[in-house]
Amino acid sequence: MRHKETDPTVEQLRLPDVMAALSDPLRLGLVRLLADGEERNFGEFCAPVAKSTLSHHIRTLRAAGVVHSRNEGTRCYLTLRRADLDTRFPNLLDAVLAAATQDEVGDHVGLQDT
Repeated sequence: MRHKETDPTVEQLRLPDVMAALSDPLRLGLVRLLADGEERNFGEFCAPVAKSTLSHHIRTLRAAGVVHSRNEGTRCYLTLRRADLDTRFPNLLDAVLAAATQDEVGDHVGLQDT
């Protein structure tokens, strides 16, 4: 997963973009996994879609400013931009994650056994 774009700044984060990115169950599942604050390698994710589709979902999250990606060699590492999202939209991420957990949205996304 290669990219040349830069992450949106906190000031550039837009509520419609963030909400649209979080509206997909698979993307919400990825965000739930990243909510523990750990940086994750793209290859760690296990989802019932092709890798190219998973890559598309991650690009969508990144373009909206929900996640940050970092390339190291051929590997792509992802982190949730929790502090930036909390700064721009206080309590939004907590509310979305709590509702998603309660409703089991994104439970079909997991991490590979290592």
